[in-house]
Amino acid sequence: MYYPINLKIDDIKVVIIGGGKVSYRKCMNFLAFRKKVVVVSEEFIQEFENVKDEIEIIKDSYNEKYIEDAFVVVAATNNKDVNHQIGTYCREHGKLVNVVDDGELSNFTVPSFVKRGDLLLSVSTGGKSPSLSAKIRKDLEQVYDEGYEEYVNLLGEARQRIINNTEDIKKRKKKLKELLNLSCEDLKRIARDTMV
Repeated sequence: MYYPINLKIDDIKVVIIGGGKVSYRKCMNFLAFRKKVVVVSEEFIQEFENVKDEIEIIKDSYNEKYIEDAFVVVAATNNKDVNHQIGTYCREHGKLVNVVDDGELSNFTVPSFVKRGDLLLSVSTGGKSPSLSAKIRKDLEQVYDEGYEEYVNLLGEARQRIINNTEDIKKRKKKLKELLNLSCEDLKRIARDTMV
């Protein structure tokens, strides 16, 4: 069973082994969080050309030296034996590993997600139905549109003002709950009034 967690990846090394479509999709997931990754493969699909300045590409076959100092590893080659070898090494050395063709060897999965700035909504079926996860993600994209990025930022600013200016804990909690009933326009107005 998987435990949901958000991982701060700013200061950790992420390595993807493989240069195919699955590897590219995994790479794009990390880039959505502004994380530069290392991708190792003898061959790469054409799409990698589009992101070559945002990642580190190593044209070589798999070698343990490429993942020794990595914290997160994705084994996404088209060779099941190599993926198994990567997964085994990572498990033995306390690394987070996602083996794309072996859920049992993986110790993490990447859920489908909707990202709107700091708002992150993720959906997982534990690998049982990726298509259901994708369907739910598409539904969430409709409900939580691009406007939520600004809304979350405004909520964060208003929350901080309330925390800074309200000493009484009960009043603070009440005010924080009331924030959720405000629209984006209401929050903008409050921010303008506060600045004046």
